[in-house]
Amino acid sequence: MRLKFLAIVVSMAVTVVSVPKATAQIPLLPYLQTPSSVSNASENSTVSEWIYLDGRPLFQIAASKNDISERLQNIHRNLQQINRDYFYSSAQELNVQIRKVNDLPVIYVNDKYLMTVNSEDARLRQVDSLTMANQIAGDLQKELETAKEERQTSSLLNQGRIAGILALVMILSSLLIYSWQCRSRKDSIEPISSDEDTEKPITNQLNQQQYQHLAEVKKRLLQLTQTGIWGSGTFIILGLFPYTRALQMALLTVAKIPVKVGIVLLVTYVAIRFSYALIDKFTTTLISGGALLNSETSERMQLRVSTFSGVTKSITTLIWMGIGILFALISLGIDIVPLLAGASLIGVAVSLASQSLIKDAINGFLIILEDQYALGDVITVGDVGGLVENLNLRMTQVRDAEGRLITIPNSEIKVVANLSSRWSRADLTIPVSYQANIDEALKLIENVAWDMNQDPLWKKQIIEKPSILGIDNFSDRGMMIRVWIKTQPLKQWDVAREYRRRLKVAFDSVGVSIPVPQQAIWINDAQLSNYSEFPSIAAPES
Repeated sequence: MRLKFLAIVVSMAVTVVSVPKATAQIPLLPYLQTPSSVSNASENSTVSEWIYLDGRPLFQIAASKNDISERLQNIHRNLQQINRDYFYSSAQELNVQIRKVNDLPVIYVNDKYLMTVNSEDARLRQVDSLTMANQIAGDLQKELETAKEERQTSSLLNQGRIAGILALVMILSSLLIYSWQCRSRKDSIEPISSDEDTEKPITNQLNQQQYQHLAEVKKRLLQLTQTGIWGSGTFIILGLFPYTRALQMALLTVAKIPVKVGIVLLVTYVAIRFSYALIDKFTTTLISGGALLNSETSERMQLRVSTFSGVTKSITTLIWMGIGILFALISLGIDIVPLLAGASLIGVAVSLASQSLIKDAINGFLIILEDQYALGDVITVGDVGGLVENLNLRMTQVRDAEGRLITIPNSEIKVVANLSSRWSRADLTIPVSYQANIDEALKLIENVAWDMNQDPLWKKQIIEKPSILGIDNFSDRGMMIRVWIKTQPLKQWDVAREYRRRLKVAFDSVGVSIPVPQQAIWINDAQLSNYSEFPSIAAPES
């Protein structure tokens, strides 16, 4: 796995950085200059813009904020006219001249006017106007000759061969990555379950989760590699030809911000999933070393590990998301120092206004630390209760018997009853008729419990021998016999249902009936004779 990750990283680096050597020019990345810079905020402030040729920056010009757009368009229009006349003419000579007009240097190319260099232009390079004009003339001479040479048939054919080689390398690399992905999906590098892992299902579960997180990281890295191959290859090919180099620059300008933000988001996501894998690996190491798990507490520890893992992963996700947001802001050129200062003040204000959230977090931390309950437990809090489906530092969510999801803030949990911590108990009250032989009934109840305890199907769920406590109460239904059966967590209801079924079958086989609520009425003979002496109050005949 480590070698595969290393190979992916190396392939990404080679794809992005390496460029085949050739005699023709291959501009990998144009100069990433700022489109304009503003000296102050007034309408008459001086701003600067770049003049481009075939997508490459030539020189900067300066003007007031109101005039920069018109001057930029005029110079570009003059340069395009000069390019057309020079590129498609048979003349091979290029004559760049500097003439003085009104004490200002004016640049002509093949006797065609290009621009006038003013003091604002010279101030950009901190030189005088004439020196600035000479520098621009030298750059123009060199770049125009290079641009015309690139448009020659031989140069275009050479660049076309390079583009073909790059396209072939892109296709082969992409097919190699794709075949690797298919092979990885077929292999499905499942963690091998040893005998120790079979005895400790929580370890096997953590290994499965760790594998899933690493597989997700690998998948995203391979996708990033594919995107890098096609994106960088296309970008380089566009820069090979003078006709498409402007499109390369436009794509770079448009996609610069989305690419930066996308890379930050992808790295954050990969970091989160990799952190999940590290958390599972660390927990698995502790369990394998016997520090957290033994035969007596395996079921309970499984619930605790699930709870700790979920809470730790939630905190890790929040941390990485915060770091990702900060790096995204930095990549966009935003100064985060004032934001952090403002965030600290806002945090103080929010903390004062949300004391209940702080109480929730503190109480949730104590609940998890003290193991009051965990995911998968059945609890009762006040008048509500159910199966714990979600537990974090802020709230607890339980699902009751009617399927309702009940959310309880942790600060509201004062007294909680855990019905499944470490072990459970089936508490049975069995009615027996007053006319039945109580000793035989107690013996029969005990035999049914003992037979169930010896059944291989139920033996693992019953921890101790069932206790027949005896007659617990006399009621209108008969004699109430109390039975306790200690079970594994959450198994008390299954055991109780099966025990009632077996006991009903046993009662029917020996003719013992389960009594129903009954009431006896006793009438005094003297009162009955007195009642018969008053026929007028007797019931009328029908």
